[in-house]
Amino acid sequence: MRWEELNGDQFQESVKQSENVCLLPLSCIERHGHHLPLGTDMFIGRELCQRVAEIEPVVVFPDFFYTQILEARHVAGTIGIEPELIIRLLENTCREIARNGMTKIVIVNAHGGNDYLINYFTQIQLASRRDYVVYVPQPSYLAEDPGTAAQWETSVDGHAGERETSMILAIRPELVRLERLPADGEGMPQGRLKSLSDQGTNVGIWWYADHPTHYCGDGRPATAEKGETWFLDRSRALAKTVRAIKDDKVARRLQDEFFTKINPPVT
Repeated sequence: MRWEELNGDQFQESVKQSENVCLLPLSCIERHGHHLPLGTDMFIGRELCQRVAEIEPVVVFPDFFYTQILEARHVAGTIGIEPELIIRLLENTCREIARNGMTKIVIVNAHGGNDYLINYFTQIQLASRRDYVVYVPQPSYLAEDPGTAAQWETSVDGHAGERETSMILAIRPELVRLERLPADGEGMPQGRLKSLSDQGTNVGIWWYADHPTHYCGDGRPATAEKGETWFLDRSRALAKTVRAIKDDKVARRLQDEFFTKINPPVT
Protein backbone atom coordinates (compact mmCIF):
# COMPACT_ATOMS: atom_id res chain seq x y z
CA MET A 1 0.00 0.00 0.00
CA ARG A 2 1.75 3.12 -1.23
CA TRP A 3 0.84 6.15 0.88
CA GLU A 4 0.47 8.52 -2.08
CA GLU A 5 -1.80 6.15 -4.02
CA LEU A 6 -4.41 5.82 -1.27
CA ASN A 7 -7.39 8.14 -1.05
CA GLY A 8 -8.58 9.62 2.23
CA ASP A 9 -11.19 6.91 2.82
CA GLN A 10 -8.77 4.09 2.07
CA PHE A 11 -6.06 5.50 4.29
CA GLN A 12 -7.65 4.76 7.66
CA GLU A 13 -8.42 1.20 6.64
CA SER A 14 -4.86 0.78 5.41
CA VAL A 15 -3.53 1.85 8.81
CA LYS A 16 -5.54 -0.99 10.37
CA GLN A 17 -4.43 -3.51 7.76
CA SER A 18 -0.81 -2.53 8.29
CA GLU A 19 -1.18 -2.94 12.07
CA ASN A 20 0.15 0.61 12.45
CA VAL A 21 3.41 -0.16 10.62
CA CYS A 22 4.88 2.16 8.00
CA LEU A 23 8.00 1.54 5.92
CA LEU A 24 10.12 4.63 5.38
CA PRO A 25 12.53 4.01 2.48
CA LEU A 26 15.67 6.14 2.65
CA SER A 27 17.77 6.65 -0.45
CA CYS A 28 19.56 9.53 -2.16
CA ILE A 29 20.16 11.09 -5.56
CA GLU A 30 23.78 10.58 -6.61
CA ARG A 31 26.06 9.43 -9.40
CA HIS A 32 26.24 5.67 -9.95
CA GLY A 33 29.19 5.18 -12.25
CA HIS A 34 28.83 5.86 -15.95
CA HIS A 35 25.96 3.45 -16.55
CA LEU A 36 23.27 3.67 -13.85
CA PRO A 37 20.70 6.42 -13.14
CA LEU A 38 21.10 9.00 -10.39
CA GLY A 39 18.01 7.57 -8.70
CA THR A 40 19.38 4.02 -8.44
CA ASP A 41 19.04 3.83 -4.66
CA MET A 42 15.57 5.36 -4.81
CA PHE A 43 14.36 2.79 -7.34
CA ILE A 44 15.83 -0.09 -5.32
CA GLY A 45 14.38 1.10 -2.01
CA ARG A 46 10.96 1.64 -3.55
CA GLU A 47 10.91 -1.78 -5.19
CA LEU A 48 12.06 -3.59 -2.05
CA CYS A 49 9.41 -1.92 0.13
CA GLN A 50 6.68 -2.61 -2.41
CA ARG A 51 7.59 -6.29 -2.50
CA VAL A 52 7.60 -6.47 1.29
CA ALA A 53 4.12 -4.89 1.33
CA GLU A 54 2.87 -7.63 -0.98
CA ILE A 55 4.00 -10.25 1.55
CA GLU A 56 3.23 -8.45 4.83
CA PRO A 57 0.64 -5.64 4.54
CA VAL A 58 2.23 -2.27 5.39
CA VAL A 59 1.94 1.32 4.26
CA VAL A 60 4.97 2.49 2.27
CA PHE A 61 5.89 6.14 2.66
CA PRO A 62 6.87 8.09 -0.50
CA ASP A 63 10.54 8.14 -1.51
CA PHE A 64 12.69 9.98 1.06
CA PHE A 65 15.92 10.95 -0.68
CA TYR A 66 17.03 14.03 1.27
CA THR A 67 19.68 12.12 3.16
CA GLN A 68 23.45 11.98 3.74
CA ILE A 69 25.40 12.16 0.49
CA LEU A 70 27.92 14.96 1.04
CA GLU A 71 30.73 12.75 -0.30
CA ALA A 72 29.23 13.00 -3.81
CA ARG A 73 28.77 16.73 -4.07
CA HIS A 74 31.76 16.98 -6.44
CA VAL A 75 29.93 15.03 -9.17
CA ALA A 76 27.00 16.22 -11.25
CA GLY A 77 23.44 15.42 -10.28
CA THR A 78 23.93 14.95 -6.55
CA ILE A 79 21.40 16.41 -4.10
CA GLY A 80 23.24 16.99 -0.83
CA ILE A 81 21.61 19.15 1.82
CA GLU A 82 22.70 20.48 5.21
CA PRO A 83 23.16 17.79 7.90
CA GLU A 84 21.02 19.62 10.47
CA LEU A 85 18.19 19.95 7.97
CA ILE A 86 18.33 16.22 7.20
CA ILE A 87 17.76 15.38 10.88
CA ARG A 88 14.98 17.95 11.25
CA LEU A 89 13.21 16.76 8.12
CA LEU A 90 13.48 13.11 9.16
CA GLU A 91 12.18 13.93 12.65
CA ASN A 92 9.24 15.89 11.25
CA THR A 93 8.45 13.14 8.77
CA CYS A 94 8.30 10.54 11.54
CA ARG A 95 6.02 12.78 13.59
CA GLU A 96 3.67 13.16 10.64
CA ILE A 97 3.63 9.42 10.00
CA ALA A 98 2.73 8.83 13.65
CA ARG A 99 0.10 11.59 13.63
CA ASN A 100 -1.59 9.69 10.83
CA GLY A 101 -1.84 6.57 12.97
CA MET A 102 1.29 4.58 12.18
CA THR A 103 3.24 4.38 15.42
CA LYS A 104 5.75 1.76 14.28
CA ILE A 105 8.07 3.34 11.73
CA VAL A 106 10.55 1.06 9.97
CA ILE A 107 13.49 2.75 8.26
CA VAL A 108 14.52 0.77 5.18
CA ASN A 109 17.88 2.06 4.06
CA ALA A 110 18.85 1.73 0.39
CA HIS A 111 21.97 3.93 0.52
CA GLY A 112 25.20 2.95 2.25
CA GLY A 113 26.05 6.57 2.99
CA ASN A 114 23.13 6.65 5.43
CA ASP A 115 24.49 3.94 7.73
CA TYR A 116 25.96 6.33 10.29
CA LEU A 117 22.99 8.68 9.95
CA ILE A 118 20.30 6.16 10.77
CA ASN A 119 22.15 4.69 13.76
CA TYR A 120 22.56 8.20 15.17
CA PHE A 121 18.92 8.96 14.40
CA THR A 122 17.83 5.86 16.28
CA GLN A 123 19.71 6.95 19.40
CA ILE A 124 18.38 10.51 19.41
CA GLN A 125 14.87 9.11 19.65
CA LEU A 126 15.67 9.16 23.37
CA ALA A 127 16.05 12.94 23.40
CA SER A 128 12.35 13.57 24.07
CA ARG A 129 9.13 11.65 24.63
CA ARG A 130 7.28 10.54 21.53
CA ASP A 131 4.25 8.40 20.79
CA TYR A 132 5.92 6.18 18.22
CA VAL A 133 8.93 3.88 17.86
CA VAL A 134 11.51 4.01 15.09
CA TYR A 135 12.84 0.60 14.08
CA VAL A 136 16.03 0.15 12.05
CA PRO A 137 16.57 -3.41 10.76
CA GLN A 138 20.22 -4.26 11.24
CA PRO A 139 22.52 -6.49 9.08
CA SER A 140 20.77 -9.65 10.31
CA TYR A 141 18.10 -9.09 7.69
CA LEU A 142 20.72 -8.07 5.14
CA ALA A 143 22.65 -11.35 5.35
CA GLU A 144 22.08 -12.99 2.01
CA ASP A 145 20.79 -16.50 1.59
CA PRO A 146 23.72 -18.77 0.57
CA GLY A 147 22.11 -19.37 -2.80
CA THR A 148 21.86 -15.65 -3.47
CA ALA A 149 25.38 -14.96 -2.22
CA ALA A 150 26.82 -17.67 -4.48
CA GLN A 151 25.62 -15.97 -7.67
CA TRP A 152 27.92 -12.97 -7.40
CA GLU A 153 31.10 -13.18 -9.49
CA THR A 154 32.98 -10.11 -8.25
CA SER A 155 34.86 -9.75 -4.96
CA VAL A 156 34.86 -5.92 -4.89
CA ASP A 157 31.33 -4.52 -5.04
CA GLY A 158 30.00 -1.49 -3.24
CA HIS A 159 28.50 1.09 -5.57
CA ALA A 160 27.13 0.66 -9.11
CA GLY A 161 28.86 -2.71 -9.26
CA GLU A 162 27.48 -6.16 -9.98
CA ARG A 163 24.72 -6.08 -7.36
CA GLU A 164 23.20 -2.67 -8.00
CA THR A 165 23.53 -3.05 -11.75
CA SER A 166 21.70 -6.39 -11.54
CA MET A 167 18.94 -4.83 -9.43
CA ILE A 168 18.30 -2.00 -11.87
CA LEU A 169 18.43 -4.41 -14.81
CA ALA A 170 15.67 -6.36 -13.06
CA ILE A 171 13.33 -3.41 -12.47
CA ARG A 172 14.33 -0.52 -14.79
CA PRO A 173 16.43 -2.02 -17.61
CA GLU A 174 15.70 0.91 -19.93
CA LEU A 175 17.80 3.15 -17.64
CA VAL A 176 20.95 0.99 -17.75
CA ARG A 177 23.72 1.84 -20.24
CA LEU A 178 25.85 -1.29 -20.20
CA GLU A 179 27.92 -0.05 -23.13
CA ARG A 180 29.34 2.64 -20.83
CA LEU A 181 30.77 0.20 -18.30
CA PRO A 182 34.56 0.70 -18.07
CA ALA A 183 36.92 -2.25 -18.42
CA ASP A 184 40.01 -0.54 -17.02
CA GLY A 185 39.52 -1.26 -13.31
CA GLU A 186 38.08 2.16 -12.55
CA GLY A 187 35.89 0.68 -9.81
CA MET A 188 38.78 -0.73 -7.78
CA PRO A 189 39.79 1.11 -4.56
CA GLN A 190 42.67 3.54 -5.08
CA GLY A 191 43.96 3.10 -1.53
CA ARG A 192 45.07 6.70 -1.15
CA LEU A 193 44.45 6.56 2.61
CA LYS A 194 45.68 3.02 3.12
CA SER A 195 48.24 4.08 5.74
CA LEU A 196 45.36 5.29 7.92
CA SER A 197 42.84 2.55 7.16
CA ASP A 198 45.45 -0.09 7.98
CA GLN A 199 45.53 1.44 11.46
CA GLY A 200 41.75 1.38 11.78
CA THR A 201 41.50 5.15 11.41
CA ASN A 202 38.66 6.79 9.49
CA VAL A 203 38.22 10.31 8.09
CA GLY A 204 35.33 11.91 6.26
CA ILE A 205 37.11 11.94 2.90
CA TRP A 206 37.62 8.14 2.91
CA TRP A 207 35.13 7.37 0.12
CA TYR A 208 36.54 10.01 -2.21
CA ALA A 209 40.03 8.72 -1.49
CA ASP A 210 39.14 5.28 -2.83
CA HIS A 211 36.38 6.03 -5.36
CA PRO A 212 36.59 9.59 -6.75
CA THR A 213 34.40 8.76 -9.77
CA HIS A 214 31.71 7.26 -7.54
CA TYR A 215 32.06 3.74 -8.86
CA CYS A 216 33.02 0.73 -6.74
CA GLY A 217 33.18 -2.73 -8.23
CA ASP A 218 32.61 -4.12 -11.71
CA GLY A 219 29.12 -4.10 -13.18
CA ARG A 220 29.94 -6.17 -16.25
CA PRO A 221 28.84 -9.58 -14.84
CA ALA A 222 25.44 -8.15 -13.82
CA THR A 223 22.20 -9.73 -15.08
CA ALA A 224 18.51 -9.10 -14.52
CA GLU A 225 18.15 -12.65 -13.23
CA LYS A 226 20.66 -11.99 -10.45
CA GLY A 227 18.79 -8.82 -9.54
CA GLU A 228 15.47 -10.64 -9.37
CA THR A 229 16.98 -13.29 -7.10
CA TRP A 230 18.26 -10.54 -4.79
CA PHE A 231 14.86 -8.86 -4.57
CA LEU A 232 13.10 -12.15 -3.78
CA ASP A 233 15.65 -12.97 -1.09
CA ARG A 234 15.66 -9.52 0.55
CA SER A 235 11.90 -8.97 0.44
CA ARG A 236 11.22 -12.28 2.17
CA ALA A 237 13.83 -11.57 4.84
CA LEU A 238 12.59 -8.05 5.48
CA ALA A 239 8.95 -9.18 5.56
CA LYS A 240 9.91 -11.58 8.36
CA THR A 241 11.45 -8.66 10.24
CA VAL A 242 8.31 -6.59 9.69
CA ARG A 243 6.20 -9.40 11.14
CA ALA A 244 8.35 -9.36 14.28
CA ILE A 245 7.92 -5.58 14.52
CA LYS A 246 4.15 -5.93 14.23
CA ASP A 247 4.20 -8.42 17.10
CA ASP A 248 6.46 -6.28 19.27
CA LYS A 249 4.79 -4.94 22.41
CA VAL A 250 7.94 -4.29 24.43
CA ALA A 251 9.84 -1.44 22.73
CA ARG A 252 7.08 1.16 23.16
CA ARG A 253 6.42 0.11 26.76
CA LEU A 254 10.10 0.44 27.65
CA GLN A 255 10.37 3.74 25.82
CA ASP A 256 7.43 5.15 27.80
CA GLU A 257 8.91 3.77 31.02
CA PHE A 258 12.23 5.45 30.22
CA PHE A 259 10.68 8.87 29.71
CA THR A 260 8.54 8.54 32.81
CA LYS A 261 11.70 7.97 34.86
CA ILE A 262 13.26 11.07 33.33
CA ASN A 263 10.21 13.18 34.08
CA PRO A 264 8.15 11.44 36.78
CA PRO A 265 4.57 12.67 37.24
CA VAL A 266 4.08 15.34 39.87
CA THR A 267 2.20 14.02 42.92
